[in-house]
Amino acid sequence: MKKLKGLIRLIRFELPLAAAICVMLGQLFALGKFAPLHLTLSAAISVFLISASILVSNDYFDVETDRINAPHRPIPSNAVTSNEALLLASFLLITGIILSYTISIEALLFSIGLIVIGLLYNRKFKPNGLTGNLMVSFSVGMTFIFGGLSVGLPFNKIVLFFALIAALVDLGEEIAADSMDVKGDLLIDSNSIAIKYGKEKALRLSGLIFTSVILLSLIPFLLQWFKLIYLLPIAVMDFFIGISTYKLIKSKNEEGRKYIRLLYLGATFGLLIFLFMRLIGV
Repeated sequence: MKKLKGLIRLIRFELPLAAAICVMLGQLFALGKFAPLHLTLSAAISVFLISASILVSNDYFDVETDRINAPHRPIPSNAVTSNEALLLASFLLITGIILSYTISIEALLFSIGLIVIGLLYNRKFKPNGLTGNLMVSFSVGMTFIFGGLSVGLPFNKIVLFFALIAALVDLGEEIAADSMDVKGDLLIDSNSIAIKYGKEKALRLSGLIFTSVILLSLIPFLLQWFKLIYLLPIAVMDFFIGISTYKLIKSKNEEGRKYIRLLYLGATFGLLIFLFMRLIGV
């Protein structure tokens, strides 16, 4: 049971779930309605599995820094071995690739491209600071594009806009997270913003990015892309982003981690409300 719990914790369920939700929203924004159920499930589960695989491989490559930054993680706490993590990552990756192939060749190639970016980040570019942050945030934004691609409309304006929003949210989160990982990142000669310019400046930059997300989230309503009733889920998302940002900037030591997680969960909750409202025909 301890082993199983460790393997599940490696996946960090809420993160690939958020990626799957972004895929479904990408389909919804592109079509103006829900895609056929089989296509929705294939695209969402494929991205969930691929995202989970990249996260597991991240733990595999980060084991030394995690011994300092996050000793509770499954591998450094000895709940799971590195080889077991590698096997899990491989299984998730292969299954996700197969599912993307059932959608289209374009979806397969797109997913392989995202996998390459994710693995390059985990293996080589994580210490590169902003470059690594941008690689991760780009991949997160591409989940919306993948949703649009799965229904043949990857360049829909609403899809592209929310891809930008998702990328910015993740960029802010990556920069903030680096400020919590300074001790361990020094071991790998990281060039993170927090190490170069200090934790306080990194958190301020992160806060500036999150503030821009809140302001940008109003644009779809100014352009009349959505009914005003959909201000509700956007307001929920913005509330969690705003309150988490405030607490994150005021946080001391590593307590900011819980505010980063609150921000991510709150933003995901807002997107879930959006999906639910469309599902019931609001």
